[in-house]
Amino acid sequence: SDSLLVVWTSGDREVARKMVFMYTKNAKLKHWWSRVRLVVWGPSAQLLANDKDLQNELEELKAAGVELQACKACADRYGVSEKLEKLGCQVIYMGEPLTRHLKEGFMVLTF
Repeated sequence: SDSLLVVWTSGDREVARKMVFMYTKNAKLKHWWSRVRLVVWGPSAQLLANDKDLQNELEELKAAGVELQACKACADRYGVSEKLEKLGCQVIYMGEPLTRHLKEGFMVLTF
């Protein structure tokens, strides 16, 4: 498969800036993968919803063509679903989509 799924769960800001966002954006811009999807899951949902710098970097990911999703169950628990939707994330329950992506052969990176 030429599709990459990046599952970002870490609440660590430096992991987001120095690895997740950097690699995901470049993977799309430099055509390392034809399809790149970032899934915001767990503590990363709260971090993204409350960090303006990360939100600005997320805009760059969107502009590069990275698909953005967030786990609804997690976002609801943190009370940030609406914020993530406004940032351009498709906020959905992720169990079934993750399973489908795995079966479809997406390469998966987790942070």
